[in-house]
Amino acid sequence: MKWIGNRISFVDEPGRTTFVIYPESKTWVRGAMGAWFAMWITLGLVVIWSLNALNLSQQEKIILYIFLTFWVYYCWRVGKSFAWLLWGKELLKIDEVSLSVKKSIRSYGKAGVFYLENIKKVRMLTPKENSVQAVWESSPWIRGGERIEFEYMGKMIRFGEKLSEKDATLLFNLVTKRIKERLKKISV
Repeated sequence: MKWIGNRISFVDEPGRTTFVIYPESKTWVRGAMGAWFAMWITLGLVVIWSLNALNLSQQEKIILYIFLTFWVYYCWRVGKSFAWLLWGKELLKIDEVSLSVKKSIRSYGKAGVFYLENIKKVRMLTPKENSVQAVWESSPWIRGGERIEFEYMGKMIRFGEKLSEKDATLLFNLVTKRIKERLKKISV
């Protein structure tokens, strides 16, 4: 196993190259997000208890139900981001005919298989420094910020979440090199 930076490992085998991209490992971010998530769960449980235990008017109940709708949405989103920080990884596999991309939390996730001859326009995405996009993507509350994309049958496929520019460049170079090597073998 070889490493590109601190977050990307890869294994070159005959006929297959496998990459694993891990999320950023910042203890303070995990702690803050865990505390926020625990507080959010507690708040939801208190609201649910209030609906059942307190004598509320119909209008108050409607307000709490509306709040719970938003609560469930944000609980799901932040819960997924927190689980990603703890157990997530991106798995890429380039074999003789395809590129497989899987974003998984523990072992859960679905791999997308993309045939090499249909992959077009592989490129790096780098947000402008100090732009709104760069600040948004650096936030620990969201997962986004993919740095590499390609076009496949009219759809854009992205991977490499929150990679530094240096790591993204190294990964991009290695992935495009392996794809070109495999395509040469297919066309021969």
